[in-house]
This record gives sequence, structure tokens and C-alpha cells, in this order.
Amino acid sequence: MASNGTKPVEEARPQRLRDALRQARIEAADRTGVVVELRDAEVARLEILNEALDPLFAEIPVGIEMFDRGISQGDTPRLWIDMVAHVAMGRDKRMYRFVQDTRHGRVVLAEAHDVPTIVKAVTDYIARRMIEREHALVTMPAPLNVNPSPAKKPRSRFWPFVFGVMVGVVGLFALALFVSVRGH
Repeated sequence: MASNGTKPVEEARPQRLRDALRQARIEAADRTGVVVELRDAEVARLEILNEALDPLFAEIPVGIEMFDRGISQGDTPRLWIDMVAHVAMGRDKRMYRFVQDTRHGRVVLAEAHDVPTIVKAVTDYIARRMIEREHALVTMPAPLNVNPSPAKKPRSRFWPFVFGVMVGVVGLFALALFVSVRGH
């Protein structure tokens, strides 16, 4: 370090372009306070989070297609993790809200101002979903049957029908005989 009456000269540390872009987005998102640009600030913050999730999604095995990450550009921008979970910005537009839709309503899984906290919450969520998937795919083995009984043959409907016709004929014959004996 040298000093000649001005600011000390520091060694320049190489900075990756990706890190510089991320920092510029954060600064731009922090400066945007105008109502018209609030939506753009939300999208910018969600893009920052999306980039922070890249390493996590790179670790998911190729055969697992249950996560579909992407930013929706609707009235309320959202970063979708899968079909039922997404991250949206809170009321102050600086708070990340990670929520899941359930049959009992929407559940907030995590809320934080900083990206690492939300990345951890999404990581935990993905791990739980992958375990649920494994449990759903596991099938129970069929119980071993020591004395298997032979399969029963389905009953024939022919003989009960013949029996019913015979009972009906005998009944009609008996009725006719009864009426003829009473009539004489």
C-alpha cells in the first residue's frame, strides 16, 4: 500500500462479471421507489434469487422432472419452484415470501429479506419433495402365501335359472290343479 496524500492504493481484486451484475441489480432494485417501477424491481429481485438457485437446481438428478422453475410476469410476479410452491415479494417489495398452495389454503414456508435464507428454505423444500417422491415410488412386496388356494371358478348362472324355471312350472301346475279341484 502506498500513500501520497491521496487515498491509499489497494490491490484490485478480480471480480466476476456475474457477481458485478448481481450487485448492480441489487443496487438498481434498492433505488427503484417509483410506483411504476415497483413491478420491475420485484422481477429484478426474483431474477437475483433465480440465479442464486442455479447451483441447487444443477444438483437435481436428470430423471426427476417434478420441479419447473421460472418467473411468471403476471400482475404479481412469481418465481415458481414447482406446481404448488413459489416465491413472491412481500408487501414492502423487499421481503421474499416462499409459499406453498395446499388444499387448506396457502402456507408461508419462509419469509426473509436476504437471498441466502430463501435459498436454504427452497433447498429444504426440494429435499422434502424428493423424499416424498421416493416414498411414493416404493411399492410394498406382496406377502408370501404359504398355502395358496386354487383360484375359485366363477359360478355358473345356468343351473339357478333352470331351477327357477322348474319351480315356476311346478307352482303354476299346482295352482291350476287347485283351481280345477275347487271348481268341481
